[in-house]
This record gives sequence, structure tokens and C-alpha cells, in this order.
Amino acid sequence: MTSVWGLTEQGVKRTGRDSSVQPRSVVYDPDPTLGLPVPLSVTSGVNALAHAAEALYAPDASPLVSLMAQEGARAMAGALLSVAADPADPQARARALYGAWLCGSCLGATTMGLHHKLCHVLGGTFGLPHAETHTVALRALRDLAGGLGAPRSPTELGLKEAYLARAATMVAAKSYPNPREVTANGVLGLLTAAYEGWEPRSEVLQ
Repeated sequence: MTSVWGLTEQGVKRTGRDSSVQPRSVVYDPDPTLGLPVPLSVTSGVNALAHAAEALYAPDASPLVSLMAQEGARAMAGALLSVAADPADPQARARALYGAWLCGSCLGATTMGLHHKLCHVLGGTFGLPHAETHTVALRALRDLAGGLGAPRSPTELGLKEAYLARAATMVAAKSYPNPREVTANGVLGLLTAAYEGWEPRSEVLQ
């Protein structure tokens, strides 16, 4: 539903925008999603939530986008709890699609930031599944997703500790929007905190 594209080549994931990849129309029908496994529903929903979270601090955010991000996050978080309780509930599935539309609209209207760069490196270079990287890399979403059975640490996705420094260097090599300056040491601290199950603190980004 957006003009954003992603391409992984030789272990590097690149993203960009091109109107030619944006669909002319999108049908949001909850019925085909009723049989979608709960784990996949949860991680996909958290992926959408991450777009809303980043939109709140994007350099090109606006009051309207912020409202959409907040509403999208509320809708998706509530829907995931309902879907986990009753996967065949069409109202819960419809609510999830509503949240997905709002979160996707936020992605289309703003610039992706540090969080998505981190997830793109973890997925594109180290082969981790994209949706699951969001459940382990963003603390607030990790709590929600973990309570619904999703992975909470990169160790659960097969990432080796020896790769953390390389990942941090790759993330810091290119500037991405973030409220604070991004450094390799800061990213390494964040990755280490997530890897070992610590609660990331503000100091790890210094």
C-alpha cells in the first residue's frame, strides 16, 4: 500500500521509494486472515506497530501522522490481544487490518529511522526473519509480543553473539533519523542489552 520497496543483495538490504511499486488499490478483507497462525499474526502486527512507533519521532512527522500513529498502535495492540485469545474472531481480525492500514500509512508518509535500519541489517545480513526482528529490537513492543509468545531476544532467532559488533558497525555506517546521535558503540550496547535480555537504558545509546 506504500511506495516503499526493499531489496536484499549480497547480504545487504536496501530500501527506497518509487511510485511504480505502489498498488492502485488494496482490499482489506478479514476472512482470509482467520486461519493465519497466531505467531505469524503477532509478529506481523508488531512489524506494523514498529512503523507507528518510528513515525512519532520521524523528522518529517506531522500532527496528523502522529494521530494516525497513535490510533494505529492502539488498534493493533488491542487487536493482537484479541486475535491471540480467539484467532477466528472476525472483528479482531478486522481491527488488526484497520491498525495495519494506519501503521502502513505512517510508513508511507514519513522517513524510516534507526530502528528499521537495525532490523534491516539483522535480516538482510544475518538472515533473521524480518517481522521477528521487531519483537526483539524495540523494548516496548518486545514486552507486548513476548507476552503473546513471540521471540524476545535475538538468541531465539539464532543470532550469534560474535555478530553483534559487526551488526553495530553496519548500522552506524549510514546516517538514519534518530532523536540522538547514532554511534557504533551505542548500537552495540543496545544490541547487547537485547541479546542478554537486559532492559535497554538510555545510557546504551551514548
